Amino acid sequence: MTTSCSIPGLNVPRSRFPDPGEDLPAQGNEQRVVLAGGCFWCVEAVYLAMDGVSRVVSGYAGGAANTANYEAVCTGTTGHAEVVDVHYDPTRVSFGELLKVFFSVAHDPTQLNRQGNDRGTQYRSAIFYETAAQKQVAEAYIRQLDEAGVYPDPIVTTLEPLDAFYPAEDYHQNFAARNPYQPYIMAVAAPKMEKLVDRYGDRLKPEYTDNDTGSTA
Repeated sequence: MTTSCSIPGLNVPRSRFPDPGEDLPAQGNEQRVVLAGGCFWCVEAVYLAMDGVSRVVSGYAGGAANTANYEAVCTGTTGHAEVVDVHYDPTRVSFGELLKVFFSVAHDPTQLNRQGNDRGTQYRSAIFYETAAQKQVAEAYIRQLDEAGVYPDPIVTTLEPLDAFYPAEDYHQNFAARNPYQPYIMAVAAPKMEKLVDRYGDRLKPEYTDNDTGSTA
């Protein structure tokens, strides 16, 4: 992983991103969504801060079990993407709200098979859906964002069925909070957290709005 990342969405006001026209019901037990948006360290940090999110696990999806390890995935030949498995309470934060943050803060959905200088299919933008309803809501929101012209370039996020999720090695979990001064975290994760706090402060856990970036929570 290199030390720069260009995320046009960080410069687009929150007001430009519409609320999803479709969403999943705000009821039921804990739900999950598996998202790929480049380096999982940074995407994980964003979702750990959101109110209603109970846990986030960094890992791999899109490839086979025998190559679901960091060394293999980094070759870009396994079919895996770096992903985060986000578990949330749908009565407190909706699937659509999680998607809105995914497209507006967590990464740049217009970069094909890369995020900034991180290049390869393992850094692709993808939503790994478990149900037809998840796929439908995600498809509808991508259309909505493209039609609204939020980004100057089309969104390239793929929608892929979640065949399996493989947790990453222990040292990757909660990486940003445990290593706030690591150069990559300072260069890439910290700006995302600053924008998250600035633009979605009303949707965050209290401990993340009590400091500048939330990276120490």
